Amino acid sequence: MNKNTKISIIGAGFVGSSTAFAIMNGGLASELVIVDVNKDKAEGEAMDLSHGAAFVKPVEVKAGDYSDTKDSDIVIITAGAAQKPGETRLDLISKNYNIFKSIVPEVVKYNPNAILLVVSNPVDILTYITYKLSGFPSERVIGSGTVLDTSRFRYMLSKHFGIDARNIHTYIMGEHGDSEIATWSLTNIAGMDVNEYCRVACNKCDGGLKFKIHEDVKNAAYEIIKKKGATYYAVALAVRRIVEAIIRDENSILTTSSLLEGQYGVNGIYMGVPSIIGINGVKQILEVPLKKEEIEQLHSSAKTLKESLKDID
Repeated sequence: MNKNTKISIIGAGFVGSSTAFAIMNGGLASELVIVDVNKDKAEGEAMDLSHGAAFVKPVEVKAGDYSDTKDSDIVIITAGAAQKPGETRLDLISKNYNIFKSIVPEVVKYNPNAILLVVSNPVDILTYITYKLSGFPSERVIGSGTVLDTSRFRYMLSKHFGIDARNIHTYIMGEHGDSEIATWSLTNIAGMDVNEYCRVACNKCDGGLKFKIHEDVKNAAYEIIKKKGATYYAVALAVRRIVEAIIRDENSILTTSSLLEGQYGVNGIYMGVPSIIGINGVKQILEVPLKKEEIEQLHSSAKTLKESLKDID
């Protein structure tokens, strides 16, 4: 791990500030810069975080302008219009596209060698837009993808089976949104596929249960937004996990939003797929063996995303 790691976060809203806290608490940065159009908000967050300096590894936290982000190792973009109750992630495209047109050129100006990590929704579309606006190679432009969705999936399965979520291995793939797919064919516990484990452990895993779990994962954000207005803690932990994999050059497999260039028969779109993540960003996209119906669902998800891009020049 680099001894002097600089990470900048663009956006000091719920997600940005929670991400800053998660990264600081994880000891992943020696310098943390927070930028927001509301400078008082960014300064307040930086002050609040800094006052916890005695409880974490040494880190300088400050608010600043784009020039203060200069030479960051990673720039995390969380800025953008918030998703409102009843609004889908794809409904945010036009609002956040205009915001990103002002953000990305400034980030690139001061950070030509950084890895750009996009978290704002719709994350797959905005990661593609960031890739195009930045001119960076695709491996250095990453979206948070379905890393959070995969964690939600593992959590819900862990509650059903009564076991540690960390012992469940599976993925949510595709769009971070309504067309995402649950890869039941890859789901395994203790070396057994989920159907075999169910026969051994509970014998209560019919098609209805699988449908309900997938729907609960897909609709989790809507439920949280309805109840408290926004989601931010779990996504901040998901972003921290991606940052950790990059900074520590872990070569970890995470379902980040990565640019597909023929993998799974999909071209020219960012989607959440298992990717090897290390110090230079996306080292490799893995083509995991999916069932025919899962491939078809993935293609449908890609089509949904591509259609959403048509309205953007």
